[in-house]
Parts: sequence; C-alpha cells; structure tokens
Amino acid sequence: MIDPYLAEFIGTFFLLLLGAGVVANVNLKNTIASGQTPWVLITSAWGFAVFVGVFITGQFSGAHLNPAVTIGLSVAEKFSWSLVPGYILAQLLGAMAGSWVSYLLYIDHYRITEDEDTVRSTFCTGPAIRNYKNNFFSEMIGTFVLVFGVLFIAGPNIEVEGVVVKNFGLGAIDALPVAILVWVIGMAMGGTTGYAINPARDFGPRLVYQMLPRKNKNADWPYAWIPILGPFLGGTLAGLIYTFLI
Repeated sequence: MIDPYLAEFIGTFFLLLLGAGVVANVNLKNTIASGQTPWVLITSAWGFAVFVGVFITGQFSGAHLNPAVTIGLSVAEKFSWSLVPGYILAQLLGAMAGSWVSYLLYIDHYRITEDEDTVRSTFCTGPAIRNYKNNFFSEMIGTFVLVFGVLFIAGPNIEVEGVVVKNFGLGAIDALPVAILVWVIGMAMGGTTGYAINPARDFGPRLVYQMLPRKNKNADWPYAWIPILGPFLGGTLAGLIYTFLI
C-alpha cells in the first residue's frame, strides 16, 4: 500500500503536470497547440487531469488532491482532522513538483515567450476583471460546487465495530464523475478567475513561478489570497451544509 501522504503528493503532481501543461501548450509561443481554441481544450484537460490523479491514488488516500476538499470532508466529519496538515502539505508539494516538471517540459517555449502575464498564467490563476469581492465569491462558489458534489459522489467510511478502518474519500471508480464535475465547473463558472478552486493548485505553482530566473516576473501576490481563502471558505460551507442536510 502506498502511504496516503505520498499518494496525495503523486496525485496532485499528475494533476498539475497535466493541468499546467495544457495551459502552457495553448499559451506559450510556437507550441504545436498554440492558436487552438483554448477554453474547451483547457477545461477538458483539467477534467481529465483530475481523472488521472484520482484514478491513480484514490484507493490509497481517497484522492483529495485539494486542501479545500480535505477541509470540507473534515468539516462534514467524514475525514480525520489529525490527517489534515499532512494532506495539505503533500498536496502543496505535489502541485509545486508537477508545475516545475511542466515548466521543464516547455522550457524552450518559456524562453521565447516574452509576455510575462502569459507566462504567469501557465502557473497560477488571475481574474478576467479585477474585483476582489467578486473574484472571491467566484472562487468560493466554484469550490462549494466541487466539494458539495464530491460529498455525494464518494462512498461512506468503512467501519468495523464502530472503528473507522478506511477514511472517507474517492476510490478509482469515482474518478470519472469527479472529472466531469471539475470539467463542468470550468466551462460554466471558470471565466471570471480561471477557477483555481484549489489552494494548492494555485499557491504551489505561484511559488515555483516566483523562483524562476526571469527578469520581469510578477507573481501578482496582492491577488494570491483569493484562490486560497475563497476555496477554503467554499469547501467549509459545503461541509457544513452537507452535514445539515444529511
């Protein structure tokens, strides 16, 4: 059995390797896919990236791959709070590693892409219209839909004589519906902020971008709290409302 923390690292690594990779593929200069219709390609690839990450690691860790999901499940009393710090750290490191390998894959195209906003967009999200209140609401409600949906997709805890022997989460069989959920969130709600809906997905790659040897880099730290706190609040609300209803 793979250690659950390692599984979360691996799953989030694949999520960012493939997710950040598709953004690089359509945005950077002189790639094969540059100039293609980006939004359908991007939202589809992020959904498929979730599928890959969940399918690989679901049986070992529940495949949260997202601190907001971990928090939401804990609030709903479906996941142990004692595991939360380790899961979030593993997700953050996995996101950083995945985005770094994606950078290495496209490094020649990064070198010839001069627009720094384009380069940053391959690592982290940003608003179409900068309005912090509305941007925050967008990330919050998008993550609420994600976590609320996950709570109904995933199976219950497995208990033996009142003792939880398997933590609540997503198994490989649940990979496809979760991928579809992320896909439709991107298509329906992602146009305002790029739908981070995952603090590790945004913060980890933003840190990687900050460390790149580029002269004019701008990680846009004044905005960075939105895709962190918005998803955390959305996940928490989803857990609370699920608990109230169920």
